Amino acid sequence: MIHLYYGNGKGKTTAACGLAVRAAGSGMKVLFTQFFKNGKSSEISMLSSLNNIKCLFPSSCFGRYKNMTDEQKEETKKIYGSLLSEITEKAAVFDMIVLDEAISAYNYDIIPHDVLKEFLNREKNRCEIVLTGRNPSEELLDIADYATEMRKEKHPFDKGIKARKGIEF
Repeated sequence: MIHLYYGNGKGKTTAACGLAVRAAGSGMKVLFTQFFKNGKSSEISMLSSLNNIKCLFPSSCFGRYKNMTDEQKEETKKIYGSLLSEITEKAAVFDMIVLDEAISAYNYDIIPHDVLKEFLNREKNRCEIVLTGRNPSEELLDIADYATEMRKEKHPFDKGIKARKGIEF
């Protein structure tokens, strides 16, 4: 089935990590992938240490989309297109595939919409696929079996407190 964790609140990646650990604990093989992240978030060191979880990241990461130059956006599109192709090629050996920040990559047109939608429709009856990010399109919401919105009520960032290692990254 397809799971969406989305919204402007904290907890999207955290929920995806928890589900990945739960799946791995039950013997499922998990592919945990990230877009717009460099693979250095604290959760990756723990997930990578688990036998049933393989982590995969883009070869380069230029940070937030809004801060990228036009050249970096084009390069990111190539890199993320290749990453999505690699994910779809390796999918058959996994019981769960986490696409962290794939909703954002989809929204910014950084990954091919047709490739992602075809992949989701092909695999949704074979394995669990988890997507995170903000503002999913109606297309993604329609494909999803689970849709959970994380809505911010309050966050320390609003008071100028920067992201903290082990909590936000």
